[in-house]
Formats: sequence, structure tokens, C-alpha cells
Amino acid sequence: MEPLKHECGVAMVRLLRPLEYYRQKYGSWMYGLDKLYLMMEKQHNRGQEGAGLACVKLEADPGREFMFRERAEGSNAIQEIFSAVYSNFRDIPTSELQDASYASRFLPYAGELYMGHLRYSTTGKSGLSYIHPFLRRNNWRAKNLCICANFNMTNVEEIFDHIAVKGQHPRMISDTYLLLEQLGHRLDRESERHFNRAIELGLRDTDITEYIERNIDLANVLKNSSPVWDGGYVICGVTGSGEMMCMRDPWGIRPGFWYMDDEVFAMASERPVIQTAFNVEASQVHELAPGQALILSRDGKLRIEQILTPRTYAPCSFERVYFSRGSDRDIYRERKALGHSLVEPILKAIEGEVDDTVFAYIPNTAEVAYYGMVQGFNEYLNKQKAEELARWGGYIPPERIDKILSRRIRTEKVAIKDIKLRTFISEGSSRNNLAGHVYDITYGSLRPGVDNLVIIDDSIVRGTTLRESIIRILDRLHPKRIVIVSSSPQVRYPDYYGIDMSRMDEFIAFRAAVALARDRGQENVINEIYELCKAQAKLPKEEMTNYVTRLYDLFTDEEISAKIVEMLKPDDVRAEVKIVYQSIEGLHQACPHHPGDWYFSGKYPTPGGVMRINQAYINYIEEIYYKQ
Repeated sequence: MEPLKHECGVAMVRLLRPLEYYRQKYGSWMYGLDKLYLMMEKQHNRGQEGAGLACVKLEADPGREFMFRERAEGSNAIQEIFSAVYSNFRDIPTSELQDASYASRFLPYAGELYMGHLRYSTTGKSGLSYIHPFLRRNNWRAKNLCICANFNMTNVEEIFDHIAVKGQHPRMISDTYLLLEQLGHRLDRESERHFNRAIELGLRDTDITEYIERNIDLANVLKNSSPVWDGGYVICGVTGSGEMMCMRDPWGIRPGFWYMDDEVFAMASERPVIQTAFNVEASQVHELAPGQALILSRDGKLRIEQILTPRTYAPCSFERVYFSRGSDRDIYRERKALGHSLVEPILKAIEGEVDDTVFAYIPNTAEVAYYGMVQGFNEYLNKQKAEELARWGGYIPPERIDKILSRRIRTEKVAIKDIKLRTFISEGSSRNNLAGHVYDITYGSLRPGVDNLVIIDDSIVRGTTLRESIIRILDRLHPKRIVIVSSSPQVRYPDYYGIDMSRMDEFIAFRAAVALARDRGQENVINEIYELCKAQAKLPKEEMTNYVTRLYDLFTDEEISAKIVEMLKPDDVRAEVKIVYQSIEGLHQACPHHPGDWYFSGKYPTPGGVMRINQAYINYIEEIYYKQ
């Protein structure tokens, strides 16, 4: 119910034919540019704080620009950057604009390599200087590098030291900037290696340049850079000489998909984006494997390189529950399965009163799980009908048959997102007062005092919106009982791989566990965990243990859920309130191919994740707990 900012989105397009080919077949040489725009718009859900694109010309004349970049901030950034690109063509005579040869030689962004990025900040940093793609310039085309990524590194300081010990002087400690400098340094070395080889072969002048550009291998650059990286990532890059690459982390945390035919290569963060943009089937779109890189040479030849050895397989399950668009074939099925698996715990919460229960969902991202939940209850009801008919045996009066068969699951559009709270309201009490009106309800959709209301959400992380508005709003319908259902398990731990969940006190489940420990006189455990975390603070990250799990070991899931209700239910709400969470087992049954569940279990796939959770707990104790 409170939206999460999360991992970014990437898109790449590589045209494999001359621009004239696309003009003749598709009516415009802008085919690649238009496809990039479509792919970025279809991933707008992944980044609404900024966007950027880059383009490389393969056949630019000496002295002419060959690498172009455009970036913008804000929710309308995609429209802004493409408007800026197309504005370059506004005053070009039609005959010249339609001439692919002219465009290729003289017009900006008339190239063969395109790369796009959508940004969601997970660090709180803003400004155009933080918008991808990042660009490293050089007079030699082969040494120019442009990168963008959907990623977050847990060990930025370690990467900084790794670069600095070699004599480099990075000007800022930012993972994107550090990776640009690290990759750029290795690209320089790769270029110089081929320069020396060209000299040995007796080449001179532009023949040396041509030799370097034909032989640059980004796989070597990645193999010499990536071993120090700890985090979840899909990193994309292009060089000024026309090589393109895309690499996925060895744990498979962040997603990446690609497609190629004889006309085009395309890559994106989500599969249906490519399906829609190029009108292809799901089976034609391939997933990039953990630790692999796609390398496209200057002449458009694709090869797949295993850059890093695959590690513990841990693709993000939250990607399936919440972040990715539900139009993906498998994600749609999985979200339905998540809702379907919640029938039994919901039945327990409503004490079996199916006929006196209305089912609904909020927000829109929970709609697919809602369909699965309703399907599950329909199956439950059909089973009950069959059992009752069987008990009658022989003749059944028609009116009784009609009564049995007329039982239906009751579904209503109960909650509606009505307005967006404007940021110019800065005074706290005014903000809180207006927050209660972000959602509205459909009056008359329940029988007051009789009906239960079951409302499903995809996740309950902080609980802020529930406490400040949702529960009160739903109570206006006078339900007997409100059951809030989360299609994901209790979010107990921060994320360090690209989502804005990094502080322990953000999580209502964590706050509930701390409160329970206090209530039951077990504060000594809170302090013991702190001492254990402090004791290993100077150990190598590979030797650290996540001790925060010990706090949750004290309580059952049901006990924590009950405490969450106690903390979130406003005093003036008259209805009984319950919260039902998905189980971790149910999550894995619904999403069997995405076992990355560290948000819920604390099982971080990388050593850097364990290091960061320990530090987050230390920070919580020192900054918050001791102050209370």
C-alpha cells in the first residue's frame, strides 16, 4: 500500500543492418530510436525519477561526433529526453531527413547502438549528475565508454580501495562512478595491448586505430574488473568504437532478458517489454544467466561469455511479487498462485464465514494475486456445494438445488485511490490529516455489522499507510472484521541490491519483534545481538554471520502478526482487525525459480549483504533504541 522505490530499468538496441535497410523496410531510419523509446516507456514502472539514453555511430567521419547522450530528471524524463533528441531534426529539410545516408553522416542520434536507462534512486541522491548513462570521454574512439546499470553494490568502499591501490584517484565514492572508472581503466589497458600488438605487426597511423577498434574485447575488461563486485546487478555498456556488452551478477539477483534476429539485438530488464516492442513470443526471448555477459562486436557478432562462476542461485523473489510488470506470462501465473495459496489462512481469519465476507484488493499491483485468491475461494465453495449435494443422496428439491448452487464469492471494488498528496503541504498535522484521504471507499458495498472485509495487498512493509489512512477508511463501511492480507511474507530485513529498504526501523515486522521482546522481558536478546554484531564488525565480510535472525527466532509468525495489528490499529476503529501474511513456503511454491528471499528470511546471497545487515542493526541500536 506504500509504494517502494526499487531497482532501475535498462534497455539496449543494436541495429545489425545499415540505416537505409530500416528506411526501406519500416519507412524510417529511426527504427532503432523508436524501439528504444517503446522499450523505455514499457519499463516506466521501474524508474520515475530520471531517464537517459546514449547512441553510438559506427561510421562517423573523423572530426565528427560519434557518441551522443541525453539525460533528464523527473517523472516525465522519458518524454523530455526523446523530445530533446527529436528536436535535432525539427529544422532539417524533409528530403535530407528521410535520407538515411545523410542522417548517418551528419545527424546526431542517427546511429546503430542505443542504450537507455530509467532511474529510481535507492540512495536518496538526486541531480542530473546521478542519472545514467555515465560517460567517459577520450579522443580515441575505442577508449570512450558509456555505461548504465540496474544495480547496487554492497562494497563500494572495497571497490574504491581496489581502484585507489593501483594509483587511480576517483573523485567520488559512488558505485556507478567507481565502476565507470574501473571499467574505463581496463578498457584503456585493453586498447593499449592491441596498440602494442599493432606496432609489432608493422601497422601505422589509421591502420593501427582500425586494428584496435576491430579487436577490442569487452569480455577481457569485465573479467579484470568484476571479481571485486558484491551486489545485484545488470550492467550495460557501449564503447565509442562500437562494442556493446551486458553482464548479470553471478547470483542472478537482478533480471536481464535479450532477443536477436538478423535485423536487431535487444536487451531489457523485463521479458514482456521485448515481446511487445518486437512482436515476438516468450520462447524467443532469452534470460541472461548468472555471471554471464553478452558481447556484441563492432561487426554485430554476438557471443556469450561466462565472466564469473555462478554462485548460490538467488534471483529476487520480490521482483515476482511486486516490482516487475504483471504482463509477463510466468509472473502472472506466480502472482495468481500467491493469492490462491492464502485460502486456508484467510478462512481461519474469517472463522469460515465465507458467505458473510466481501473480497477486494488494494493497490492495483495486488490485482493479479486477488484473482488467484478469488479463484481459490471459488474452488473451496464448489467443493462445499458438491459435498452438500452428495449428502442429499437421491432426490433433491429444486429449490434446495437452487439455494446450494446460488452461493457465490462476493467481490466488490471497495477501495479507490482518489488523490495524490501534494508535497507543498509541509506541516505535519496537515499532512497526516490529508493522508487519510488518499484512498476512498465505495459506500454501501458491505452490510454494516454483518460482513467481513478481506482486502489483499502485495506487501506490507512499513505499515504507515495502513495506520494513517487505510484501516480508518475501511472502518467507515462498518465491517464486522477487517482482514488485511499480504501476498508476500513479513518483510523483516533490509535490501542492499537496489531497493530503498536499508534501515531496520522501516519495517513494521522488525518493530513488532522488538516490541514483543520488550513486552516479554527479553531485552537481553536485543543487546546480545548487538554485541555479536559489534564483535564481528572488523572481520572480512566473508566471515560474518547474520545474527539478527535470532530476534525473530523468539516468536512465531502469528505472534508477530498479532503485534503488528496492535501497533497499526487506530484506537477509534471499531471493527476487529487481523493481518494474514503469506508464508515463506507458500512464496517458494508459487515462485519456484526465484529463491532469493533475503527480505523475508535474512538469507543474504552475498557476503556484502550480511555485512550491511549487521551494520544496520548496530546503527539501529545506537541511533534509535538507546535513545528511547
